[in-house]
Amino acid sequence: MGAMSNTQATMCATFVDEWARAGITDAVIAPGSRSTPLALALTGESRLRVHVFHDERAASFAALGIGLASGRPAVLLCTSGTAATHFHAAVVEAHQAGVPMLVCTADRPPELHDVGAPQTIDQQHLFGRAVRWFVDPGVAHDGSRDSWRALAARAVVEATGAWPGPVHLNLAFRDPLVGAAGDLPPGRAGGAPWVTGGAPQRTTLVIDGERILLVAGAGAEPVLAGLGLPVIADPRSGLAGPNVIRHADAVLRHSSSAKALLPGVVWRVGPPPASKVVNEWLAASGAVEHVIAGGWSDPAGTAATHAPFGTVPVLPLADPAWLGRWQAADGAAARAIATLLARQTVLTEPFVARTTVEALPEGGHLVVASSMPVRDVEWFAERRDDVTIHSNRGANGIDGTIATGVGVALATGRPTTVLLGDIAFLHDSTALIGIQQRGVNLTIVVIDNDGGGIFSFLPQAAALPKERFEQVFGTPHGVRAEELAAVHGIASLTVDAPEALGPALRATSDSEGVWLVVARTDRTANVRLHDDLNAAVAVALAKLRADQG
Repeated sequence: MGAMSNTQATMCATFVDEWARAGITDAVIAPGSRSTPLALALTGESRLRVHVFHDERAASFAALGIGLASGRPAVLLCTSGTAATHFHAAVVEAHQAGVPMLVCTADRPPELHDVGAPQTIDQQHLFGRAVRWFVDPGVAHDGSRDSWRALAARAVVEATGAWPGPVHLNLAFRDPLVGAAGDLPPGRAGGAPWVTGGAPQRTTLVIDGERILLVAGAGAEPVLAGLGLPVIADPRSGLAGPNVIRHADAVLRHSSSAKALLPGVVWRVGPPPASKVVNEWLAASGAVEHVIAGGWSDPAGTAATHAPFGTVPVLPLADPAWLGRWQAADGAAARAIATLLARQTVLTEPFVARTTVEALPEGGHLVVASSMPVRDVEWFAERRDDVTIHSNRGANGIDGTIATGVGVALATGRPTTVLLGDIAFLHDSTALIGIQQRGVNLTIVVIDNDGGGIFSFLPQAAALPKERFEQVFGTPHGVRAEELAAVHGIASLTVDAPEALGPALRATSDSEGVWLVVARTDRTANVRLHDDLNAAVAVALAKLRADQG
């Protein structure tokens, strides 16, 4: 050991102490050599839980899941070179979804850049504008020790501000990499962090008008469910109640109902729903739209006002007749959907989504993959306010869905279920490495239709010859998820009948460890069922309107 290694060790120990003071509880490490000083500081800190992942992408999405479930940033660490590039997808998701994260990439010192040194790339601003703050403090030296606490504390403040997100610390380390930390620069009295951020200012937005419709996404406050106004609630909002509209997508596909339910004012809290039908209807409604969100959220360019989270609306008294129209339409749709799904004699994707939500234990968590699973949960599942539903809808990718679920389970200690398709499962198979050693209660539900099911809903499915469509979009793979899971020591259940799914899900959620439940479906039949469900709702709504005169 030398003076340089000891100085680096002291800087890293100072960073870690400051992060623990700020309330950080978890660190995720992808192994490597250049990151040794910080890795040793993290693993030596008793106030932190440290989780090691072999694969950088899995590590980064686990850190995302921890931040998503806890609201606290996890420290994410990797070595230098291309390792850092594998963090990019999770960093982008954290940026766009407003999830806090402290991304630490080890780097080679300046003298090893641009000379052909191994594992050396340009890591300056590696993640571009997808971070709240980037800092490269240079190689540690004693002259900079007075800045270490302020830098580490600022990173937390920047990551947890009014619109949380990732912060990137690029940390250059020189050999030798193993050192002994000396005395740390003194911190604030009482174990307080060096600097803290101010809470977002709560402001008031007065909303007036008739036929007010609420649209609630992730981050919406529970008070919305009791305002006596109709609420189109994304499952991630956690809202449930008599005024929560469960089947807006199906209702608004019916032209007469869509016209009769046009709002005068729309108040949206959080990101928009996954439903294209709902979003296009809102954009074309002509309603005065008010948005409360983290970052800017106005994809249609229709918002009249845009306010940050923390804004408190002042609303007029509810209109029972307006709410009643929505409740009647939603009730008719709910009965039509439930009736048709109850008649299914084979497993279907809407049935799997609905049953998975029903089977979640009280206080459980569900991570839903983007693509069809998140839509089927939004369209066909009952709303529950005693469970928490997550989905990576910042960038809407299927990347890292299993790893995100692992992060949620690590952060909460609660039974966690991941619902995803077979492509998303294969896409994140490195998250299965060592998963049984993590002490989590995790059920992975794979809807296996041997390919990309969502593409069967696109015009390409009808416009292209079947063999070309399958080659480019269907992409069948022939991999059995059960066999891949077995390689990682994961027990699996393959369900082939609707009545067996609920008991299988409840049994696995009550068991310790990690389980796989495979539900095999057919892509073509799935498209037909969605069409049949929408047709059944249309018939029910037409009858409703006829009965109402």
